Amino acid sequence: MPRSAPHRPLPLVRPVALAAMLALPGCALFPAGGAAPTAEPEAAADAAVAEGPRLADARLAHAEVAEAFTTPPSPHDEVDSPTAWSAPGGTRWVISSAKETHQLLVHDGETGALLRRVGAEGEAPGQFKRPNGVFAWGDLLFVAERDNRRVQVLSLPGFRPLATFGEAELRSPYGLWLHEPEAGRLEVWVTDSFMDGADFDVVPPLPALAARLKRYTVLVDADAVSARFDGAFGDSTEAGALRVVESIVGDVAHGRLLVAEESTASGTGHRVYHLDGRYSGRDVGIGSGGFAAQAEGLALFACEDGSGYWIAADQFIDRTLFRVFDRQTLDARGAFAGRATAMTDGVWLAQAPSQRFPAGLFYAADRDQSVAAFDWRDIARALSLRERCD
Repeated sequence: MPRSAPHRPLPLVRPVALAAMLALPGCALFPAGGAAPTAEPEAAADAAVAEGPRLADARLAHAEVAEAFTTPPSPHDEVDSPTAWSAPGGTRWVISSAKETHQLLVHDGETGALLRRVGAEGEAPGQFKRPNGVFAWGDLLFVAERDNRRVQVLSLPGFRPLATFGEAELRSPYGLWLHEPEAGRLEVWVTDSFMDGADFDVVPPLPALAARLKRYTVLVDADAVSARFDGAFGDSTEAGALRVVESIVGDVAHGRLLVAEESTASGTGHRVYHLDGRYSGRDVGIGSGGFAAQAEGLALFACEDGSGYWIAADQFIDRTLFRVFDRQTLDARGAFAGRATAMTDGVWLAQAPSQRFPAGLFYAADRDQSVAAFDWRDIARALSLRERCD
């Protein structure tokens, strides 16, 4: 869940020169067996765990699906959001943000084994300050950094920093989603959950919420990456405003952006926006019979014919409830919970098949310390969903 910080303006950061990157002592890759920084998670997160709603008390119908595996726990990291990437040699990596230690964690996407740690705390290229949303696209990795007020772009598999953008506009970036309207041109959406008050825990007035979403055009030509700010978006009416935001995922085929509204005071669930940034007037899971804890991570199972499913995390403290909705109609299709996965923030669906998981994997952050993986076949069978698009 977002925990905001004050906005301090940062200088514009130009595309990263290779020589400068090589000279940075903080741009580090820690092997799986290497020492990791130690830090305690924020007190606010601990309090939320102690006081939050429990699925066991909610009496909500759902299937139970066993986790295929869970990455080794690392409570000091405060693991938030995963993304999957097809690594060299036909393997898969799951890359997740470690907010408290200001790093990225790289795990084997088929077994959960820790492969390396990337980065260190700082403002230089290749360093991070509270990384949150992550998104792998092609051989690029996009990382939203809350306390550096930027999105950083790195090349894979070496995690070489290429560029940053958003420093002039972003105040408290959390989630991001992107797509490619045409070759070499990306459209990147970033949620900006800035808050008011001495402790940055007061939702801004409605007019200020018109800047909850930021959109950028990013041009990619080999290792040359440049970005242009296209504007701020967000509804400022009582019905459509985004009060507390983090996860955002788009569906180009249906012209939709789904944005998680985490404010339980106004009703938690997902606002449905158009791809041009306008509120559609429709919500998913907000109100009676909807999300009962807090709407968090969101993923899309997408088929070329326009069919598929949305999978959305309802963040109970004992076990996360994953709600499934029809991609086209947005109607509820059921829900499932793992045997142990709880307090989920970010999620990611990797539809690409592998030998061990021929229908792909669904990844979910687990208790701020791990990433749990579910075999999509097990989810599909439990809820009578499609295993594959063909």
